[in-house]
Amino acid sequence: VQLQASGGGLVQAGGSLRLSCAASGRTGSRYAMGWFRQAPGKEREFVAAISWSDGRTYYADSVKGRFTISRDYAKNTVYLQMNSLKFEDTAVYYCAADHSSSAWPKTIMQEYDYWGQGTQVTVSS
Repeated sequence: VQLQASGGGLVQAGGSLRLSCAASGRTGSRYAMGWFRQAPGKEREFVAAISWSDGRTYYADSVKGRFTISRDYAKNTVYLQMNSLKFEDTAVYYCAADHSSSAWPKTIMQEYDYWGQGTQVTVSS
């Protein structure tokens, strides 16, 4: 399974960006996909997750109400719509896929089997 993240960039505070993560390879056993982020000098943290089969979503408190995760089943792609961006949202954003367990929600890195390369999001204040 290969994951290709895109859509990052530079945006002013209050602006919006949409990240995409295109998956290739086997999909039949996929349970969930998620987004994580890592700011300089900080650990990677959970942002959002979506159940691949039924579209259930789960968010970190820090992004709830501002970010929306969605999936396009036919395109094998997951999206992260980010609105009302804040300076503290600045980070490298990574997408991930879980093919191991139906447990829900999935908020821990170790629960994901495959990772994309990351895309930089920079929010200017």
